[in-house]
Amino acid sequence: MREFKVKIMAYGYITSFSVMAEDSAESIENSIVDRLGESDIKWDETGFYNKSKKWITYEEVTDADTRNPLHNEKESGVRLGAGAS
Repeated sequence: MREFKVKIMAYGYITSFSVMAEDSAESIENSIVDRLGESDIKWDETGFYNKSKKWITYEEVTDADTRNPLHNEKESGVRLGAGAS
């Protein structure tokens, strides 16, 4: 079983929660439906999303190794060449 983070945007509302499921579409869908049936999900109203559209996204949650950053750069920022205005 793996943990998946689910985000649902529907009818002007948004929610996010985690489910445990096997790595298959059917298992993930069943876990989402089971979780929605528990009635403990908090829906937030938002004016950002179209009220006639519906989105459901999910991603696998993995343990991050914070000891090795993804981006190593000693200097950051914008450099301008000589004579740049």
